[in-house]
Amino acid sequence: MTFYRTMGWLRIVINAGAVALCLILSAPLTHAAEVTYALHIDRGHVLANMQLIRVTQGDVVTLQWTADKPSIVHLHGYDIEKRVAPGTVAEMIFTARATGRFQVHLHGSAAETHSHEDALVTIEVYPR
Repeated sequence: MTFYRTMGWLRIVINAGAVALCLILSAPLTHAAEVTYALHIDRGHVLANMQLIRVTQGDVVTLQWTADKPSIVHLHGYDIEKRVAPGTVAEMIFTARATGRFQVHLHGSAAETHSHEDALVTIEVYPR
């Protein structure tokens, strides 16, 4: 109490800080979305309307992969790989922290060479 009497200006600063804190706490929070996409690979391709996926930074993204033959899908930029086999669902889950365009490429068996020319899917992550 003595401190407030001798330095009246400090009380104002504290009160202004308390008001600012109340305003911050009462502001609506933007929550990240949880989004899921079911993607089927047929003869090395996914449906045209699924080749571009748009999400927002902070979203938790689940890509559920199925395929007509054994393959490996690789999400560049996030460096995630998943094996996909016929009759199973392989889930690729990540939080979209980095913004930009990230391509998913299809890799064949380990003995085959793979090309990074054509993306299976492109994921665009927009800033929040």
